[in-house]
Amino acid sequence: MNARIDSGAPRPSAQAELPANLSPLLVDAVRFRADFDRNPFGFTHRLSELALFQPDSIRDLAAAYAAHPREYFVAASAPSPGTAFDAVPHSQCGPVEALDRLTATPTRLLLKRPENRDPRFRQLLDTFFAQVLDLRGGLQGERVVRLESAIFVTSAAATTPFHFDPEIAFFTQIEGEKIYHVYPPATLRDAVIEDFYRHGRVSIAQVDLAACDPAREQVYVLGPGKGLHQPQNSPHWVETRATRSVSYSIVFETDASRARGRVRAYNHYLRKLGGQPTAPGSNQTVDFLKSRVMRIATPLRNRVRRRFGLQT
Repeated sequence: MNARIDSGAPRPSAQAELPANLSPLLVDAVRFRADFDRNPFGFTHRLSELALFQPDSIRDLAAAYAAHPREYFVAASAPSPGTAFDAVPHSQCGPVEALDRLTATPTRLLLKRPENRDPRFRQLLDTFFAQVLDLRGGLQGERVVRLESAIFVTSAAATTPFHFDPEIAFFTQIEGEKIYHVYPPATLRDAVIEDFYRHGRVSIAQVDLAACDPAREQVYVLGPGKGLHQPQNSPHWVETRATRSVSYSIVFETDASRARGRVRAYNHYLRKLGGQPTAPGSNQTVDFLKSRVMRIATPLRNRVRRRFGLQT
């Protein structure tokens, strides 16, 4: 995957290139294949040793985002993990100012797609994903429709509220300590997931923490060199400890994972009509038909609602 590097991007020296033999992900291959995209699991990594994650490098990278407000996100800490995601104050300042206020005000900074700002992050993303595919046994007939990374810089004692993401993720801790509270995707009721996918969005999904069985919670204490695999639709919330935190993640979707979302969207409407829909994966032929219907119906419905100012 090639990407244009903006003229405002940092210009690393030749000595700053990533090691040719970099293996970002250190994990048991048997465990990986058994739990990939089914259950969260921890792993180790060596990304914390890379120069591109040093404070000066992160600051230079943040400066390259100043002219791209849609590519970063700044938010306050949530009062509690159960706080509604959109209720937390956000868009308060630019990315460099967010770094400067980390020690004074609980702040969360997200830098989206750093691979579009610095070629070293493109190399890291491609290397990381190639290893994921090798451990998985290839794409297995699927096609990648979205692959990107992100950097999270967070104040001490800050909370990211409970939610799930419609993507497969590998999360690595670079600096500081972060406590990750995550549940397997099967924790959520089908109706909850279906309600999200009916919108056809690729965004954060708000869910009710109180509705999740606390016995299914998995808690990972992540310090530098530790990481976590987060399956698609795994609900989670995150907190930092006594110092600032820097984290790096890669996420991806395939045509198959997108199709499962459309199947869930179809099931939402079938359930509202009193039906008892089969779960994705139960019948490939039925899934294919459901997905094809929603691939046409969802964009059409969204256009009609936007045209007439209706809520989605």
